[in-house]
Amino acid sequence: MTIIKRLNQLFSPPESKELLGISLRQQSVNFCLVSEDESFHCETVALVNGEIAATLNILNNKHAAQGQCNLILNSKQSQIVQVDKPNVPQQEINAALKWQVKDLVTISPEDMIVDYFDGPTLAGGIEKINVVCALKSELTNYVAPLNKNGISLKNITTEEFAFASLLPVKDDACLLICQQPNEEMNLLIVKQGRLYFQRRLRGLAQIAQKNEDELTMGTIDSLSLEIQRSTDYFERQLKQSSIRSIEVLVPMENEAFLARKLSENTNVPVNIFAMPSGYVEHREYAASIGATMLQNLESLQ
Repeated sequence: MTIIKRLNQLFSPPESKELLGISLRQQSVNFCLVSEDESFHCETVALVNGEIAATLNILNNKHAAQGQCNLILNSKQSQIVQVDKPNVPQQEINAALKWQVKDLVTISPEDMIVDYFDGPTLAGGIEKINVVCALKSELTNYVAPLNKNGISLKNITTEEFAFASLLPVKDDACLLICQQPNEEMNLLIVKQGRLYFQRRLRGLAQIAQKNEDELTMGTIDSLSLEIQRSTDYFERQLKQSSIRSIEVLVPMENEAFLARKLSENTNVPVNIFAMPSGYVEHREYAASIGATMLQNLESLQ
């Protein structure tokens, strides 16, 4: 150990163990601040003049948080496509992916930041990977407001991983239907702590405004069809064991009705997802809470 490093350790303040999970929504920012004593504070803040960077700066100054931060992008800020894994050395994969997906996404390679997580291995040994793309220029604006006043931005990732981190690790596969209020809905299949399958369901952002009659007039049938397609793909194409449970995490007044109606269209038990202990009353903050629980999940680099 060098003398300078030793002196830094002696005279620097102890590293904070606070965790900050921030979920970016289209009209607001959700965050969950977990203190060292495991108490927490959740809050929603409307965007300041529609600007995320300005809002993050105000939040940082207001709460003076310390410690590590995980940032969650909404579905409008990232795109996910599945492609064949490129046959290049591991360290060259990210660079190759920019050009492999350039015609599949709306982001130019020059302003694209990419990462990927493993996809399925199909018949014939074809390896697939799921490529996550975002605008580098946009993300750069978020880094400066967060990397100050004692906050260290550790991960930038997507809603899918934030929601998946809420699930306990089990050998049986679970299908999770999840949503942030007024955002698009996600359908995930998680097994042994790994995200095997994800699908973003468009057109359901305003599902919370629907009454029971409106839900039964097409919405539930459409959602049931997506569930069936996803389970068929997981079990037949990926040769995985059957889905053992379906969990619903859609914070809205008719959530129980939605789960009950979905259960009528499937032979798999459908449950209202139980939030982790202490967070039962904070379902609308599920993504930002999940952000504080990220461990070894893949993230954008």
